[in-house]
Amino acid sequence: MLLRFSLYGFLKNQRYFEPFLVLAFLEAGLTFAEVGGLIALRELATNLLEIPSGAAADVWGRRRALTVSFGAYLISFLVFGLAGSPAMFIPAMLLFSVGEAFRTGTHKAMIFAWLQEEGRTDEKTAVYGYTRSWSKLGSAVSVVIGAVCVFWLQRYSVVFLLAAIPTLLSIVNVLGYPASLDGVRTGVASPRTVLVHTRTAVSDAVRKAPLRRLLLETMGFEGLFRASKDYLQPLLAAVAITAIGPLVAGGLTDIQRTTLLIGPVYVVLHLASSAASRRAHRVVSAAGGEEPAARWVWLISGGLFAVLALSQLVGFATASVVVFVLLHVLQNIWRPILISRFDAHGSDMHAATTLSVESQAQRLAAIIIAPVLGLIIDTTAGGGLSDWSGGPLWPIGVLGMVIAAAVCWRWDTDRA
Repeated sequence: MLLRFSLYGFLKNQRYFEPFLVLAFLEAGLTFAEVGGLIALRELATNLLEIPSGAAADVWGRRRALTVSFGAYLISFLVFGLAGSPAMFIPAMLLFSVGEAFRTGTHKAMIFAWLQEEGRTDEKTAVYGYTRSWSKLGSAVSVVIGAVCVFWLQRYSVVFLLAAIPTLLSIVNVLGYPASLDGVRTGVASPRTVLVHTRTAVSDAVRKAPLRRLLLETMGFEGLFRASKDYLQPLLAAVAITAIGPLVAGGLTDIQRTTLLIGPVYVVLHLASSAASRRAHRVVSAAGGEEPAARWVWLISGGLFAVLALSQLVGFATASVVVFVLLHVLQNIWRPILISRFDAHGSDMHAATTLSVESQAQRLAAIIIAPVLGLIIDTTAGGGLSDWSGGPLWPIGVLGMVIAAAVCWRWDTDRA
């Protein structure tokens, strides 16, 4: 099953559009505020479906939930790729949200169910980190394929259509999972059963103090990360156009120059993230447990956000790029640790739903943060990517510093 779990992550991350998503929206004529609005729409729609979909996975079976997820992804990619106007991005994003809602939490619950069957529950961080590392390897491969296609065709939309192929293969892979991983069915497949299951799981998450604290942590760390991570793309585009462009032989378009930088940077980013995820359990061992390891991550993230804010304020764009890459790597150490902490404090019967609550919490934060960041960046970005000096993204660094400081202060207060 480790092979199938790893294949799931590898295929799922064949999203050839991801390194170019914001650039594709900007190419279609959207402003940064509108891009932030699309991100907020995605998070909001996923939020509305997140917990009921997790409960449906627990009630109806997790394989069916994942099949629905990848089916929605498939249609979404086709609409994005064939959209004749930016207005079509709205239904495409809503379909993408359906895919996200039915996927998040569900596959992690299947991994933990398998570990329980095998009597290997003490390997949660290591196994989840291992499978996540294959997801990141898949992302690295997808960057290469996507970059080649964009460089050759000089269009961002084509990579959406290309992503439909591995999505079909993902459905085939999931349908081959053993029925035992569907989990213990908690009732008949009726809306009322799903509603009751949802209410019970949410109540459990809110009542327990450890779960409440974890929800606040995920809102701070993952919420900001989700809302800001893709701003690496226009930052790289600005560097490619203003700094690298003159060094490259003539005859290349701005899209081709941008691809020449985005491709290598994202490959390094995903390979480093893969290695980090695979070694997350070593960080836990070195720190003396999952709780102190999480605190390490918070302290490091606060320092990185400080460097991001400073580098943006002084116009040192290269340092900002390095910080974004390191934040991606850090997130892939953080994620296995966080999921293992949730599993340790949650209920086996509500596993998929509890993890969907966690995912919903981070999306709620992203809904608030994304459009606000977009508006601020629209104000500070100037006349276009070629006019960037590296300064418009300083609010991300400041907000990250504040969140990290608040979490560490609360941590010390709780233990005083």
